[in-house]
Amino acid sequence: MAKIILQYLVFPGVAFSFFIGAMGFWLERKLTARFQYRIGPPWYQNFIDVAKLFFKEALMPRGATKTIFIASPIINLSAVILVSIILANNYFLNISFVGDVIVILYLLIIPSLFTILGALSSKNPLALVGAARETKLMLAYEFVFITSLIIAIIKSGNSIMMADITTMQVLNGPNIASASGIIALLLSIFYAQAKLCIVPFDMAEAEQEIMAGTVIEYSGPLLGFYKISKLMLYFSLPLFIISLFIRIHAESAFLRYLIFFAIYLLIIFIMSVIKNINPRMRIKDALGFFWFRLFPLGILGIILALLGL
Repeated sequence: MAKIILQYLVFPGVAFSFFIGAMGFWLERKLTARFQYRIGPPWYQNFIDVAKLFFKEALMPRGATKTIFIASPIINLSAVILVSIILANNYFLNISFVGDVIVILYLLIIPSLFTILGALSSKNPLALVGAARETKLMLAYEFVFITSLIIAIIKSGNSIMMADITTMQVLNGPNIASASGIIALLLSIFYAQAKLCIVPFDMAEAEQEIMAGTVIEYSGPLLGFYKISKLMLYFSLPLFIISLFIRIHAESAFLRYLIFFAIYLLIIFIMSVIKNINPRMRIKDALGFFWFRLFPLGILGIILALLGL
């Protein structure tokens, strides 16, 4: 029992996911600062930012739908925790179950959905604008990610188990070693960029336009739950991408961890570069980018995967 508790709460569970995600977010902030000739925050800044929220009062906006307003960040965090546990246990302990790929896909939709519901329940005009933008964007990037997921499933022999996707990469090499795998990886990185609300896809929380958008009315512990969710997604989304397309076999556990962290840091670096060389897109431009550029590319990737390429 103690071993199971440690597995889910410490390593490779909640605490590990939160720590690595916070450090990944810090690295992204640090790289952004260096690109802009600034020093950037210290490594512990994200932990302080989250901790201080739990010592502040959670204010309730007038006219808000209280039940949904309070429940949204809690459900958001719960879904992210489940995703992190499932992915980390698969990658580090080789624990999987039938249909876990589909479960992860559904669970990853919940944070966006309840961010939108929380914003709508607040009745704040700026939050409503953010919710409308996030809704439109979600309908675009989720379809793109599904195409990349289908490519990984096809290349695993049409299996919807993470273990089978991993096994096929161990036997045949990582999926990124193929044309369809490269396309799927590219689509997944743009999906993660939009899911994490990073420039150029941060229009739902655009500080210069709508202050904080979807989370403008949140404060105290409720805002802390949203912050923790985002930090954990900085771990789980790159981990999902690595598991699907860049799983490199290594007999040694130490070497396996080393390879993971090297690829993880590379993904964070790529996302930071995309952020710092692009301006924020308008919502219609972002939708056009996902629907009319990336989605057809995803269809091409599926065709190539079916052809074994």
